[in-house]
Amino acid sequence: MKTILVTGGAGFIGGNFIHYLLSLDGVRAVNLDALTYAGHAETLAPLQGDPRHCFVHGDIGDRRLVRSLLAEHQPDAVVNFAAESHVDRSIDGPAEFINTNVLGTFNLLDCARQYWEELDTTRRAKFRFLHVSTDEVYGSLGPEGLFSETSPYAPNSPYSASKAASDHLVRAWFHTFGLPVLTTNCSNNYGPYQFPEKLIPLFIQNALAGKPLPIYGDGANVRDWLYVLDHCRAIWCVLGGGRPGEVYNVGGNSERTNLQVVDVLCDTLDELLPESVHRPHAGLKTFVKDRPGHDRRYAIDASKLHKELGWQPVETFETGLYKTVQWYLSNQDWCAAVLADSYQGERLGLGS
Repeated sequence: MKTILVTGGAGFIGGNFIHYLLSLDGVRAVNLDALTYAGHAETLAPLQGDPRHCFVHGDIGDRRLVRSLLAEHQPDAVVNFAAESHVDRSIDGPAEFINTNVLGTFNLLDCARQYWEELDTTRRAKFRFLHVSTDEVYGSLGPEGLFSETSPYAPNSPYSASKAASDHLVRAWFHTFGLPVLTTNCSNNYGPYQFPEKLIPLFIQNALAGKPLPIYGDGANVRDWLYVLDHCRAIWCVLGGGRPGEVYNVGGNSERTNLQVVDVLCDTLDELLPESVHRPHAGLKTFVKDRPGHDRRYAIDASKLHKELGWQPVETFETGLYKTVQWYLSNQDWCAAVLADSYQGERLGLGS
């Protein structure tokens, strides 16, 4: 049985990855999560009673806890999802992003290095530390071109700057100490279990309540959209076959403007909710003041991952979004639970 220590495994991507891991044979997951506002026990509820899932409530910055988990569970790999991730929140309060994304990653790396150095030769050769990052570290693209693994870093928000710093730490721990690391930089994820502060789940909740769908600026900002389960498959692929020290970009090959995303979302809601008093849902669209420093376009070149490891996304944006809307409509109890006393859809990220 292979044991994977997953950090941030009660959050959006990490939670989906835990579910994915436990759908495989011969895998055990040790799940460390601080359960901040975007990490929820409800995401893990379907796994209750599964002896292959060990949940630990704690922080990646807690050195004693991390070292004890490594010593007790003897993982074959560490996969680091733990991060503050919402750009708007990083504008309102950058300190938590520096603390978790930079200092927390440093602590995790250093503990993993000490653990790895004490393994026997065979286990040392097989051990991996996979760090999950974002395409936002590359900054903003013009109307042409794609981000590749060799694109220069140019982060423009406190969030992306903190993730860029963590990526550099991971690289340094490979080149300085030899720790067998892997880094993935992904495009915009969407899918089940995403906290309803991000565009797609927020707009689903707003549409159900007949509230406005606030589109930043002119709605022409472009993102490459990646269905979260396609991302989970990519991470597993990199963990199993990626070359230590390498970076792999993960994209959905689905560039859309924000306005296009909202239009497809509204059409999907119209189809799935034919009796809704809010149809057509496109009538709820409204344009609001843009986010400070809002990057204009991101787009990922994932050809390295495809050529070296054979991965490619299964879902198109339309099929993935349809599945996502269906999931949220069928899981309103989850939405109510995670939103209770934490976030009511208010605008974030306007700065002081």
